[in-house]
Amino acid sequence: MLLIPCPNCGPRDETEFHYGGQAHVAYPENPNELTDTEWSRYLFYRENPKGIFAERWVHSTGCRQWFNMLRDTVSYDIKAVYPMGSKRPDVAGSPAAESGTASLAADSTTTGAAAPDISGTSIPTTTAPEGATK
Repeated sequence: MLLIPCPNCGPRDETEFHYGGQAHVAYPENPNELTDTEWSRYLFYRENPKGIFAERWVHSTGCRQWFNMLRDTVSYDIKAVYPMGSKRPDVAGSPAAESGTASLAADSTTTGAAAPDISGTSIPTTTAPEGATK
């Protein structure tokens, strides 16, 4: 679970929040003058980067206020939280290799580092019937 720092209530569990999509998407100046293609691009086309991404969030079970957040989409690290209407803060580069939410322990199931030892077992070999495909 993520611990999201609400600017009004402090750090809270992610289950109290709802994602609102990409931040800083400007509403068209004259929406009535847009073609169907232009309107659909405004409504549905969003960036999907690997790395730091500006998002909108609402603290739906707390203060019910919207805010922007810079979050790394690879490691889920939260880089900055800032009010709606503010400029995106400059945040340097990518996170260190050891950051992230996956456990680095040798017995971790999320890293795949601890595969079972099968060196002492024998696996019977069978042949496929004639005409079978692999």
